[in-house]
Amino acid sequence: MDMNAVMTTQGMRDTTSEQRDTWVNDAVQIRQMAQIIHARIAHTLIDGDKGQMSARRRAGKVSRKWRRAARLVEKAAAEMEAANAVYVREVVELPARRAAELERKETRRQRLGIAASTAEAAVTKSLGKSTDALHGGTPVGNPQVTAAQQAPQYVSPMPYQWSGSQGGAQTLPDFNELFPEAL
Repeated sequence: MDMNAVMTTQGMRDTTSEQRDTWVNDAVQIRQMAQIIHARIAHTLIDGDKGQMSARRRAGKVSRKWRRAARLVEKAAAEMEAANAVYVREVVELPARRAAELERKETRRQRLGIAASTAEAAVTKSLGKSTDALHGGTPVGNPQVTAAQQAPQYVSPMPYQWSGSQGGAQTLPDFNELFPEAL
């Protein structure tokens, strides 16, 4: 199979149509086989059956699986048709759709008098302000922040020394001394 030929509009159409037709024919054959299997099993009694109903029930169980397979093959055939539609919409028609959208936007800009360079200049200016603010510059428009702000002063995590760390001072009591009942 030549993938370059498949990746054209006509090649994709031919491939999906051929696969769809194959699977539709397979589904028809599977349904016919299900009917034949059902009829044969329904008329075949096995030792221990208590009448014709046992054979019919058994035939229904077996043929149900065949009918389900046929239904799934029919769904697969429909998905092949959908695959072609998605290919046409998302690959073949996409460049034309994007060009039309770009033309529509440009027409709207011209009609409203919006210049693309004005928007680009505004974005550039905004990004410049953001960069300055993030890299240590004074934020624009914030009077609460001054350039000569003091460095933060941190509080010591150990504001006082433990009495046990001085050497000659009293040590901390043991857990068992505080809670003798816990033993």
